Amino acid sequence: MQKKLEIKVLPSLLAADMGRLEEACHRVEAAGADGLHVDIMDGHFVPNLSMGPDVVRMARRCTKTHLSVHLMVTHPQHFVEPFVNAGADTVLIHIEAQCDPATVLKDIRARGARAGITLNPETPAEAVHGVLGDLDEVLCMSVHPGFGGQGFIPQILPKIRELRARNPAVDISVDGGINADTGAQCAAQGANIFLAGTYLFRAADMAAEIAILRKRAQDAFTIGVRQ
Repeated sequence: MQKKLEIKVLPSLLAADMGRLEEACHRVEAAGADGLHVDIMDGHFVPNLSMGPDVVRMARRCTKTHLSVHLMVTHPQHFVEPFVNAGADTVLIHIEAQCDPATVLKDIRARGARAGITLNPETPAEAVHGVLGDLDEVLCMSVHPGFGGQGFIPQILPKIRELRARNPAVDISVDGGINADTGAQCAAQGANIFLAGTYLFRAADMAAEIAILRKRAQDAFTIGVRQ
């Protein structure tokens, strides 16, 4: 039986005050989010540096929520073990990284975590066709990775629709410039997981914004799958 896809919203830790990590984790839980998204950058694959396994480990001590770790690194094969051991529930690697993606995805799953592949905005959907049997999630970047607060790139919408048509049961997430409006646009094409940083962490009422995004996305997704 094909699994029923759930609409999920995960705030991105990159937009939080890292000096108040515990408070950020508790805020995400209290707001009813479906997890916490953690961006890892090596300064090579993308022109920015962020956190390491210790931050994920500290977040895991603060919260029981799902931790989704996005490895924006050149050699993800070296980072799977430390991040899973630190508490990652999902590990996402890039199809553009310097590795054998199928091998790394299988390693992630073998360690008990969900495995996902990420596509940059300019990368076509067919780039991941060969690994679809080895993953749980496909993440479509709707900005160029490396920095938060960028504007949404609408040209990725047909890619989401293509991926959904080929993979009716896989989770499709989207990251970059996501709010209630852009989230609904992505949901109409088949996305069901929404990663949002600035939009949620700068909100006066995170819970209300999550509820709005989730409702808008659910309505758009339901209409989209009927078309």
